[in-house]
Parts: sequence; structure tokens; C-alpha cells
Amino acid sequence: MEALKGIRILDMTHVQAGPTCSQLLAWMGADVIKFEPPQGDATRGQLRDIPGADSLYFTMLNCNKRSITVNMKSAEGKTVFVDLLKHCDIVMENFGPGVLDRLGFTWEKIHEINPKIIMGSIKGFGSSGPYAEFKAYENVAQAMGGAMSTTGTPDGAPFVTGAQIGDSGTGLHLAIGLLAALNQANRTGQGQYVEVAMMDGVMNLCRVKFRDHQRLTRGGLSEYSVPTSQGMGDVPRAGNDSGGGQLGNAIHCKPHGPNDWIYVVVQEAVWAGLANRIGAELGLPELATDARFALIGDRRKNQNDMWGLITKFAANYTKREFMAILNPIDVPCGPIMSTTDLANDEHIRGREMYVELEDERRGKWWNVGMPIKLSASPAKIERAPFLGEHNDDVLMNVLGYDAAKVEAMKVAGAFSAPPKKA
Repeated sequence: MEALKGIRILDMTHVQAGPTCSQLLAWMGADVIKFEPPQGDATRGQLRDIPGADSLYFTMLNCNKRSITVNMKSAEGKTVFVDLLKHCDIVMENFGPGVLDRLGFTWEKIHEINPKIIMGSIKGFGSSGPYAEFKAYENVAQAMGGAMSTTGTPDGAPFVTGAQIGDSGTGLHLAIGLLAALNQANRTGQGQYVEVAMMDGVMNLCRVKFRDHQRLTRGGLSEYSVPTSQGMGDVPRAGNDSGGGQLGNAIHCKPHGPNDWIYVVVQEAVWAGLANRIGAELGLPELATDARFALIGDRRKNQNDMWGLITKFAANYTKREFMAILNPIDVPCGPIMSTTDLANDEHIRGREMYVELEDERRGKWWNVGMPIKLSASPAKIERAPFLGEHNDDVLMNVLGYDAAKVEAMKVAGAFSAPPKKA
């Protein structure tokens, strides 16, 4: 049995943050009805690589869902929306501030229509506070949530991360909130409003930087390779420093291409074994007892010298060869995996984290798999829906409309955009 079988979600979200959340819930068995305007989710046509086919941006975020198109500007369309609210456990939206309110559907109104329904809402900055009316995108959320100021090198520009922590990270937070609210609704019979702001989600993912922000009021940060001191204020950008209790950094390997790197963590317990292994080859047989590196405090103080020696050793090996040297001596490490590396990786394929799908418009394509593994209810990933593919299915089999009513509503424009004015 699927973990969320029997749960129905009305998904009004678009672009990335909301669809990430609803796709995960669909993979866990929820019946997700993607509620789209007649023109569809904007990402269906964004960054399109095959004419006539939905973009990978859309297809990779909307698997296992059903699509219904509804014109919410028509009275008939609003009727369909109200009827769906009565048949769903969760409704999700990530519209701009006030959009649903202006259509006549405040949270209070939705709660009145179905007291048990849960409403999940994603906003850039939440529904309260001075920033509530501002618009946000992925990189704006990274900028304002603390990620960018702490990512990059100290003498360079701040960087965004390639991981979509603003969008997909917010979607993950919302999924947790919805499941908690669903558990409570099953006990109390009452739904609630669940809100996640992108800025808040990014800040939560940056919590270790706020650990360091407070530590800086008491002294420097010995694990950082860049200078730090008591009262300096902002947590600095520190390149590829581990940012934790154990020293770590990225080491360049041969043939020294853009992704020929391996990340190495030098724990206290592994230093002697690592030093003996690389020291013998570098002509430094006493490296393990070298006063510059003998104790963890010494290595922190002289870590740039230590990384220089490890890099010199690594210059003779590829990242995979260096990994094969480090693993037997228990040094935590991992090669920098490019998109090509991951797409062809035996481990990734074996865990079904890169799965092949197919549809008649796009042909074969690949999606990132389900990262949450449930032993009793593994995910079965299916293709994303075509625009409006399930209109009749949802109207007849969820709402119980007969064919005549569906046809009459079609004629009235409930499911299509109004004709453009001449």
C-alpha cells in the first residue's frame, strides 16, 4: 500500500517550490490534482528543448499528477474549484500576495467550505512583516536568507549555490508542515493554514552559519582558513572550508579539469595514517609527527600548508584513484560529482535516483528519483500529465458530474481561456 493512498491534494502551485512538494507527496501515493489555468503552468513552455513537448522544467517537477484546467475568472470555474475543495484533504498555492483573496477565496472562506482541509502556502517572505508584498525567486531567497553572503571566497563576489535551496528547499519544508497538519486534522477534524516563506527556509538551511555568527562574539573561528576575530561581525566566506569541527577542503586532482576535485575531511583519528601515506611519496617520512600538524589545533593553525601538501600528492592521481587510496585508511572523502558523473553512476542507478521515463511527445527522458525510501511503499514514478489531460476524469470520477453537465460547463468556458478581445 502506498503511504499516502487515499489523500487527495488540490495543487494550485506552479514553477518549482510548490510542485517539488506536491511531487514528493504524489510519489508517496497521494492523488495530486494539478489545478492549472487554461494556458497551463508557465514552466510547460519555459526552456523548451523539443517543439510541441512540455519542457523538462515542467516534466521533472510534475510526475504522478493529474492535470485539470479551470478558468477561475468564470463563475462555472469557481464552482468547480469549490466542489474540489470539498473533495480534497489539502489545497496548495504559491500565488503572489493577495491573488486568491481577490478571487474571493481567503483562507477563512476555504476553511468554511471544508473545515478539515489543510491549506499549504508558499510565499517569498511570508504573509506578515515589512517584506510580505515583495516578490522572490530562487536566488533572491538565497541572497536574503543568508546563503549568498557565506558562499564563495573571501576576496570574491558572493555566490548562489547550484542546489535550489530557495525553491526545492522550501518545497521540502512545506511537505513536512503539510504532513504534520494532516496528522493533526485526522485527530481533531480541523484543518489549518501552513505557510513556508522562501527566505525562512533558506535561513533554516543556513543555521550553522548563525552558530558561527554567535561564536564570533566570543572569539575567532579556529576551523576557518581565513582570518577571524572576536567582534568581527559577519560570518566570512571561506571557500571550501568544511565549516565544522573537522577540517575539510576540496583538492584538485589530475588531469586538473573543472570537476577533477575530491573533497577530503581530515579527522583527528585519521591524520597519522594519511600523513604516513602521503609523506612517504612526498619525501617527508616524518610528516605524521611534524610539529606544524601533530595536533588538531596545530593543523587548524597551519591548515593552508597541510592542504598544500595534500594537493601536491593528489596531483599524481585522478579523483577516483585518490578516493581508492583514502578509503582503505578511513579518510572521509568523495569526488566532486558532475552532472555527467551522476547521470552515469552505478550507485545512483542502483538506488533509482536517476530514472528513465517516456511519453509520446517527448520520447525518453530522465528524472531525478525519489530521495525518501519507504521500505513498505516504494515510489513508482510516472510521467508528468499533459495540460488538461484529466479534465473529464476528475470532473466525472472525483466530483461526480455527468457528461451533460461537463459539456455544458465546457461551452460556458469553465475550462478554457476567454476569447481575446479584438
